[in-house]
Amino acid sequence: MHDKINKIEAVGVVERGVGSETRVQCRRVVPVVLAGGSGTRLWPMSREHFPKQLIGVVGPDSLLQATVHRMEGFPSPWEVSCAPIIVCGDEHRFITVEQLRASGVEARIVVEPARRDTAPALTLAAALACADGEDAILVVMPADHAIGDIKALQNAISIAAGYAEMGAIATLGVPPTRADTGFGYIRLGDKLHDDVDDGAHQIAGFVEKPAAELAEQYVASQMYWWNSGIFILRASTWLAVLKRMQPEMHEACLAALEHALADGPYLRPDAEQFAHSPSDSIDYAVMERLTDPDSGCQGVVVPLEAGWSDLGSWDAVWAAMDKDESGNVARGRVVFEGATSSYAHSEGRLVACVGTTNIVVVETDDAVLVADRSRVQDIKGLVARIKAQHAPEADSHRKVRRPWGFYDSIEHGERFQVKRIVVQPGARLSLQSHHHRAEHWVVVCGTALVTRGDEQFLLSENESTFIPLGVRHRLENPGKMPLEIIEVQSGSYLGEDDIIRFEDTYGRCK
Repeated sequence: MHDKINKIEAVGVVERGVGSETRVQCRRVVPVVLAGGSGTRLWPMSREHFPKQLIGVVGPDSLLQATVHRMEGFPSPWEVSCAPIIVCGDEHRFITVEQLRASGVEARIVVEPARRDTAPALTLAAALACADGEDAILVVMPADHAIGDIKALQNAISIAAGYAEMGAIATLGVPPTRADTGFGYIRLGDKLHDDVDDGAHQIAGFVEKPAAELAEQYVASQMYWWNSGIFILRASTWLAVLKRMQPEMHEACLAALEHALADGPYLRPDAEQFAHSPSDSIDYAVMERLTDPDSGCQGVVVPLEAGWSDLGSWDAVWAAMDKDESGNVARGRVVFEGATSSYAHSEGRLVACVGTTNIVVVETDDAVLVADRSRVQDIKGLVARIKAQHAPEADSHRKVRRPWGFYDSIEHGERFQVKRIVVQPGARLSLQSHHHRAEHWVVVCGTALVTRGDEQFLLSENESTFIPLGVRHRLENPGKMPLEIIEVQSGSYLGEDDIIRFEDTYGRCK
């Protein structure tokens, strides 16, 4: 990557001097999707190991899948790259690839070695986007938003891209429809053009989530828009501005990319170098400082009126969805009787709401949430308490996804656990052993190739085998249909950390 880093620096310095009036034309547009969040306020559907961007909060597609398709059909004269850049965490990389493939999207996936917030994530993406020596306009989108009108979104992005091409850093602001305390706000400065009705303003300031009374004042003044968190900028503009404002972050991220390793569909920045980067958001690291006349770069906000929501709470999910005549939203097996303004979501069992008002009910296999809609912001604190109790429901679902498929913990007791395991065609688990448990496998559907010690044999439907404690073993699916087995574990300790891996197709550590 060393030669590429030199090209990145050349683009940033030669073509993009901050504040320069001479701009090289740039029509290449690269979508960047930031998919590294945890989304604890949407618990129990969103968990640490399977966060909200990977679930279908408002439709059959996950939020990530919906996001990667939003730039399709983007209007000319912009040339949109067919390979978006996705920045995600290491623990989510397998399901991210799986969902992108299911959506028919080939992407460049940057795996963050550690969480450092959105500014370092964008810096990695910006450096990668111009690693070939060519600049690009980045459309930076969080993976956890809902957009009702894609065409209106694209029109706003196209306007913002025009300002980005001239060297500004643009963001999309949402004219508020209510005094919402769950969003940050952008204070509008002067309109950029009196003769062009594109609605763009200079950015006069940013405000964190306000109290209710202050939010009402902002909406009444018509001088504040919601902060969407969507940014449009030239890659080289970001790198040059960041080098001035956050030199330590700039140096650490570029060094991490310089020593990055290609790992199949993933690009892995160097963990040691990346650890030197400060943790900061795009807003705090750069955007709020653009209001300084000496920043050398202009901040621009373009209006977005496209049915936007950042889905940061169950109340926001309720607001974003179609409702019945009583203001209720139902997903899954839900029945309302005399209920009003309520949200209910069932992952399996029947949920019946009688006479409820402004209530949220979310049912999953292993947890049920009941909350007042006015208190859903408190769920983050609730999850922290659950985590402090070391309860597994804070981090994982009962159904846990793996690169080879998934397992579902059906039942467990003091010295036993029953799992349903599904292995995708051609996939295989690691070669492993356990110190504290033995396992019985029964094939329900498909064909299993079993390695047990020095043996290797096939099992068909209704056949079974026993894996003694301490014996090396592996389960594979050599067939063309999913393999489903029931695994019964028995022993003194049944935790997932009792796995010694000797060999693994997916590069997971022992």
